[in-house]
Amino acid sequence: MQHRKLGASDINASVITYGAWAIGGTMWGGTDEKASIESIQASIDAGVTTIDTAPIYGYGYSEELVAKAIKDRRDQVQILTKFGLRWDATDGEHFFDLDEKGKTINIYKNARKQSILKECDDSLRRLKTDYIDLYQCHWRDTTTPLEETMEACAQLLKEGKVRAIGVSNFTAADIAKCNSIVPIASNQPPYSMVLRDIEKDVLPYCRDHDIATVVYSPLQRGLLTGKFKPDHKFAQGDHRASTPQFQPAFIERVNKFLEELKPMAERHSTTLGNIVLNWTIQQPGITIALVGARDAAQAIENAKAADVRLSKDEVATINKLLQQLDKVSA
Repeated sequence: MQHRKLGASDINASVITYGAWAIGGTMWGGTDEKASIESIQASIDAGVTTIDTAPIYGYGYSEELVAKAIKDRRDQVQILTKFGLRWDATDGEHFFDLDEKGKTINIYKNARKQSILKECDDSLRRLKTDYIDLYQCHWRDTTTPLEETMEACAQLLKEGKVRAIGVSNFTAADIAKCNSIVPIASNQPPYSMVLRDIEKDVLPYCRDHDIATVVYSPLQRGLLTGKFKPDHKFAQGDHRASTPQFQPAFIERVNKFLEELKPMAERHSTTLGNIVLNWTIQQPGITIALVGARDAAQAIENAKAADVRLSKDEVATINKLLQQLDKVSA
């Protein structure tokens, strides 16, 4: 498994990183604890040394599952977690509401200093560790000055509770401001073959300033595996049903694009998903790709994406097909 440095920090992360969003269950139609733990352990055994989680994933449940999975293996992994989304307090900026078994949960962006310090201690407790490798601001809280947020981060660095600071879903301008206060090791935005907005300014800024880009949803939440049909019925609570990429017409167009990639996948004796992932980590400025897994078999398969050897010609072919897909989608 190839590893890449997270910006100017001393953290080396596996190019395929385990994304622990889905195993939290929230917004994904539930989860299976045993299968989730096994998927993390299988991922580590396959060479994936980095795990990305967040408190909001299952209201702490994802972090607790990570702790169970890495018991006695803490020194083998890098833990990436986040702060700034609260479901247990109403300070800050209202973000969205979730329906949990008939109960409405209000989610707030809160990047105030005292909230961050509390969140860090809570995450350390849930993760059963005394340090976090990369601590990321999950979303920009516009009600809190970035100076205050970064002051809290600087304190956590000084105390040794975190090794490096990152941000997530930030604009280039906000990353620049944060980086002028505290060294920013990484930004974590959404990015996939069918969602490439960061290529306009966020990715170039990070590339030019030695800030790692850790992308989430590189498989567009499963769409780019080719496993979804236009008439797919999602489980109750699965957020994908309402996203633009999972509407029947778009699924149909993407599946036609993926059909064109099947011969390439066959030549490499791999899956469509791994072709997509390998293309992703070959894009200029993309440091690592986060990939979720619901069971051990998925985790093992995801890890193989790092070993696919797409040639420059194959990458160019994919890019040409994507240009055609963009024209049709537009």
